[in-house]
Formats: sequence, structure tokens, C-alpha cells
Amino acid sequence: MSQKTNAMRVLESHGIAYEVQHYAIDEADLSAERAAAALGMPLEQVFKTLLTIGGQTGRMLAMVPAGTEVDLKSLARASGNKKVELAPLKDVLPWTGYIRGAVTPLAVSRSLPVFIDETVIIWQRVGISAGERGVELLLRPEDLLKVTAAEPADIARSVIP
Repeated sequence: MSQKTNAMRVLESHGIAYEVQHYAIDEADLSAERAAAALGMPLEQVFKTLLTIGGQTGRMLAMVPAGTEVDLKSLARASGNKKVELAPLKDVLPWTGYIRGAVTPLAVSRSLPVFIDETVIIWQRVGISAGERGVELLLRPEDLLKVTAAEPADIARSVIP
């Protein structure tokens, strides 16, 4: 059993209820798709958090459901950038404080704007990383939006045929 993570502490400091789910990790597959399958949740209900870089605004977090990828052009429009790209993997830890496969929008080491796919609001609960591999937080979308100040936008495109 893992210890309480900083992400959990942030939620508690805001009085936000959450549930913790644990799943076995596979170092060869740290994807949100695998996490959703291990948790028995629909892909669309589990959100992954990706570090991106906007040409005008700099680094920001993009949250999209498992089974999708960030539509960089849509994210650029939503964030006021001409161009957005995924940040290099080497930037993830220094900019977020989290390792690949454990990035969460909660308790990041640097204050970053957060954009989340607008489909988040259709669910009663969504899953996000707890900041530790193999640990997922389930919470209400409205609480996630509130605590992260995330801006909902149409930023995901399906990768599953």
C-alpha cells in the first residue's frame, strides 16, 4: 500500500472527496489505456496528463482521456498559441515533479496552466494519476476542474479505430 501522495494532500486541503484505486504496473506499458483496463474502467473515464509547450505561452498541462491523443492544433487554439508541441520526456520531471507514468495536474512543482478535454464533464467520476505509478484517484469532474483551474476545451482526438 502506498503512502499518501501530495496530490491527495491537495485534494484534502480543498475538502474534496476522492477514492484511491491501486493497480499493478507494467514498466513496459505505463499508458493510461493499460491503467483503465487494470482498473476495469472505460478508457474515456481515465485521463492522462501530458506536458506540452506553447510557442507563445510556454509549458502547460493537457489532460485527455485514455484512447485519445492531444490534438495539438486544437490545444493551440484553446490556449492562444500558434503552435503547441509535446514537451521532451527529459522536461517532465523537472517541470512537474513527477516521473513518466505518474504525472498528475495536482501538486506540480511549477505552476502551469491546465487544459482538459471537455468530455470530462459527462462523467460522474473520472480517474487521474495520484502522482505515483499504479495509484489512481477517482473524483468528481467539477472538483477536478475547481482544484486545477483547468480550462475545458475540445483538445482530444481518438487514436482507436
